[in-house]
Amino acid sequence: MSFLSATLSRVKPSPTIAMTAKAAELKAAGRDVIGLSAGEPDFDTPQNIKDAAIAAIAAGKTKYTAPDGIPELKQAVCAKMKRDHGLDYTPAQVSVGTGGKQTLYNALTATLNEGDEVIIPAPYWVSYPDMVLLAGGTPVVVETSLQSSFKLTPEQLEAAITPNTKWFIFNSPSNPTGAGYSWDELKALTDVLVRHPQVWIMTDDMYEHLAYDGFAFCTPAQVEPQLYDRTLTCNGVSKAYAMTGWRIGYAAGPTELVAAMRKVQSQSTSNPCSVSQWAAVEALNGTQAFLAPNNEVFKRRRDLVVDMLSQIDGITCPTPEGAFYVYPSIAGLIGKTTPAGTVIDSDEAFATALLEEADVAVVFGAAFGLSPNFRVSYATSDQALTEACTRIQRFCAALT
Repeated sequence: MSFLSATLSRVKPSPTIAMTAKAAELKAAGRDVIGLSAGEPDFDTPQNIKDAAIAAIAAGKTKYTAPDGIPELKQAVCAKMKRDHGLDYTPAQVSVGTGGKQTLYNALTATLNEGDEVIIPAPYWVSYPDMVLLAGGTPVVVETSLQSSFKLTPEQLEAAITPNTKWFIFNSPSNPTGAGYSWDELKALTDVLVRHPQVWIMTDDMYEHLAYDGFAFCTPAQVEPQLYDRTLTCNGVSKAYAMTGWRIGYAAGPTELVAAMRKVQSQSTSNPCSVSQWAAVEALNGTQAFLAPNNEVFKRRRDLVVDMLSQIDGITCPTPEGAFYVYPSIAGLIGKTTPAGTVIDSDEAFATALLEEADVAVVFGAAFGLSPNFRVSYATSDQALTEACTRIQRFCAALT
């Protein structure tokens, strides 16, 4: 008999981390691997944020803090929510965790009972279903399509809701597709949710500042005030502020829920890194001037990747509204064979062969719950993207 938890057997390791690790292993062996699998900006953390961390260290702000964040950071979150979304929160309604993932996990752990269902549109960030399983709930995956621009329709949401539905997880702009919901598209979903008072809404707004072509970000509690009392609005500083390694995420929502999340965190990790918290205060309160020029770079890279991948017969690559991912379909390549004899019978076979035969690391679509696709992260240099897409073009052209 295994001494491991039965719950753990239902959970799989993160495929994005696995692919990134495999690419690093090949690179360490001397292969010229280009990694497009990690969702991490290649920009450095802005200097004012680094300076704030250094000042915190110099001032001795290196002790334990309150389990779910210092008052100054909670206040900065409240100011950000008011400034960007017109939403009023008090510090008692804010939870700060070790990255956005922890805030999501804390909320699920604090609220889910056996039999509770969580609606997750696919493609989804790889961790959503597994976090639900670890917390004892049941993921209800609803597949979107290329034809709907990978966006959930109100009809699909309505059909997925049951008396057991406890949460609806909403991510816009999306990881892995970059799809962003307009105000009207989101209002159509919130109209459905208003009619089902047992359903709570968990938003993952991590990519809110990464939006292109005039796309205007909005979040559910902002679009539909009636949902304010059952929405947990989650965000963090990882992506837009290039602070992935600093590990600070936050959430704002009802006081009772936030208190329950605090209880979970107090008995697991306790407080996030004190120095990182002070850096995040500066990130939220300080200059936002770097966001626009960074977005111009990301937009240029997006257009480069979409253009080069769209030239490949058998690949369809939509243009996303935000984030730094594209999610091309390889439906036209299924059944073909690589020069090394690998049959492309799935997107996992495609991604594995692309890494082993062309030295390009991407993540296969099945990891995100929708196939046959693959995810490209364009959060790397133009030079690397151009070379990687050239390799993908050559790889696909050689298929028979």
